[in-house]
Amino acid sequence: MKAVSLATMLALAAAPSAFAQTYPTKPIRLIVGFTPGGGVDINARMLAPKLTEYLGQQVIVENRPGAGTNIANELVAKSAPDGYTLLINTAALVINMSLYPKLNYDATRDLAGLSTFSRSPNILVVHSSVPVKTIKEFVALARSRPGGLNYSSSGSGTTQHLSGELFNVRNKVKMVHVPYRGTAPSLTALIGGEVDMSFANIPAIHAHVVSGRLRPLANTGPQRAERLPNVPTMKESGIDMEVVVWYGLFAPKATPREIVTTLSEAINRASQAPDVRQRLIEMGGEPAGMAPEAFDKFVLAERAQWAEVVRLSGAKAE
Repeated sequence: MKAVSLATMLALAAAPSAFAQTYPTKPIRLIVGFTPGGGVDINARMLAPKLTEYLGQQVIVENRPGAGTNIANELVAKSAPDGYTLLINTAALVINMSLYPKLNYDATRDLAGLSTFSRSPNILVVHSSVPVKTIKEFVALARSRPGGLNYSSSGSGTTQHLSGELFNVRNKVKMVHVPYRGTAPSLTALIGGEVDMSFANIPAIHAHVVSGRLRPLANTGPQRAERLPNVPTMKESGIDMEVVVWYGLFAPKATPREIVTTLSEAINRASQAPDVRQRLIEMGGEPAGMAPEAFDKFVLAERAQWAEVVRLSGAKAE
């Protein structure tokens, strides 16, 4: 009996490694909590072909928008921890922990960080009819009309939403948040004049800036973007605000460590591939790989930082 018991224990101990050595043996789902066309979707569709190439199995992007990405987040958090259902998201994942009073998952308890893939700033853009040319003029306008200006976002709990709330806090203004189900409908509303301003990434707004439909006023990153060199940063404009949007991947928490490592290495390799790197730079972003352990610590820090923004601003899920 002892010999059988020992053999069984050894077999069980070896099982995760054996499983990881054969991984993957079928297609992998990459879940996006937004509609097509926004920054997360763009990054997912840039990454998926590279992961397919490196892992030898098709990586399929699946859009599951709604509830401020909570539908997608919960789907992955409650999926089998086998490496076949992954999530790509931004800080929206941890913002939701403070913004929504009741969730059926916990981002840091139920999900394991794999790696960041890229990062980029958002641009504050206004509708062409808004009578301002600079961010200082916009702040003055917002102060003169408390509650009279509104801004769109890709949904409650997104970095676009919380960037607006942080902007309110830093400038002592009160703009009204209007959430949409993704960046594309958010910008459609802005272009149509339904809202006054928004925060959005460079790929999503660039064509509309060139056409004159939208006017860029400030960059939330630490430096100016190559594609919009005439747009100053918030800090250059005297506003103490810096928000860099990161795009990262997650798996269910109990995913075997060998699979987590395999996926993390593939994501890092993809972010540094010359063609991907060039495309990211052209889009106003940059590669941003990270080891799983470092990413988990980073996510915890992000959770604490955004919880403070939610507390200070009084932001609510809408």
